[in-house]
Amino acid sequence: MSNLPTTLPAWLALLESRHAETVINMGLDRVLAVKERLQLSFSCPVIMVAGTNGKGSTCAMLESVLMRAGYKVGLYIKPHFLDFNERARINGELASDEVLVAAFNAVEAVRGDTPLTYFEFTTLAIMHLIAGAGMDVAILEVGLGGRLDAVNIVDADVAIVTSVDIDHTDYLGDTREAIGFEKAGIFRAGKTAICSDPVPPQSLIDHANAIGADLWLMGRDFNYSGDKQQWNYGGRSQRRNSLAYPSLRGANQILNASAVLAALEALKLELPVGAQEVRTGLVTVELPGRFQVLPGRPTVILDVAHNPHAASALNQNLGNMGFHPYTYAVFGSMHDKDIDGVIAAMSEHVDHWCLATLPSPRSASASELAAKVQIVQEEKAERTINIFDDPAAAYANAISRAGENDRIVVFGSFLTVAGVMAARKSAFH
Repeated sequence: MSNLPTTLPAWLALLESRHAETVINMGLDRVLAVKERLQLSFSCPVIMVAGTNGKGSTCAMLESVLMRAGYKVGLYIKPHFLDFNERARINGELASDEVLVAAFNAVEAVRGDTPLTYFEFTTLAIMHLIAGAGMDVAILEVGLGGRLDAVNIVDADVAIVTSVDIDHTDYLGDTREAIGFEKAGIFRAGKTAICSDPVPPQSLIDHANAIGADLWLMGRDFNYSGDKQQWNYGGRSQRRNSLAYPSLRGANQILNASAVLAALEALKLELPVGAQEVRTGLVTVELPGRFQVLPGRPTVILDVAHNPHAASALNQNLGNMGFHPYTYAVFGSMHDKDIDGVIAAMSEHVDHWCLATLPSPRSASASELAAKVQIVQEEKAERTINIFDDPAAAYANAISRAGENDRIVVFGSFLTVAGVMAARKSAFH
């Protein structure tokens, strides 16, 4: 034990080298065993958020509103763009290297010979950190699926499933019904289970009913209405009127915000929140890489849309932005995504494609992407397709060609957006 890493980068390198094998050994037995030895438990309400898209936005809104109401909030959110510390937020601040190293040491001290993946180990460490930080509420974002995700070793007081769509088919199945069942695995008997997908899979409803969860469905147990200026929330026993729209841009954010208010309604005795705190919390929420429009010209939009459902939402948001002569797309994707579906959803607005290979063995090559774009987008006269070795080079090309009234949309994998964020950051320094 004496030769453990003493810095966060060294710890992360160790975890990556330990778990270089790509096989995910499904099942929670190993994580549960280490959880018991760690004596991990939360003494505050726990809100867990799963879903194909909208998880991060929902978590960020919950954090923002609850912090405005004066509560101490612990948040586990992923993945990270530039620093691992982004995954653990204590009261809105990124966890320091020191507390993360201490949490890693705590997990390692009880792990024994139980093998844990990178994701399982870091999840245990961050949950241990939040559980010990004296929080009033913990918000935990689920990674892949739900039922077999390492976060699901904790029992949530309120579990939210944001949307159910096709993604991660290797692990979750290739129908909405199969995926809905996996997501519903975070529901608990007798506890609040919220689904903000307007068309929830029957499998999710059936599972919630079978285990005796208290299921809240959009349109049945809670809903929203609104005009151009403001919107209203209606729940089982609580109405909230004249709300400002969330500062996170995009058509789906009102669904996510409604789920947030349903969760707060369910917890209104434990964590009362006033109308003004809700308003301010929604207006001030920030989340990088979710239809994030950067200041300056040409307009640059960062969005981690990497499946057709998210890409069609992004396409709709681009359509609502007003006129830009040309749209440049900086796009990179993992091999296992529905790349054709993403390109098809975005082809309406994109004139010039700057395609990037990502720094991952799972990346689709830029030339593969180019072949797919060619098939989908034959009809545009002025269309161009260029390929690059990494997102930074693709972005540099787009910036060099775009006029000041044009726009550049950076989308696809987290690694696409992270690569451009890192390039912009180093250009500023």
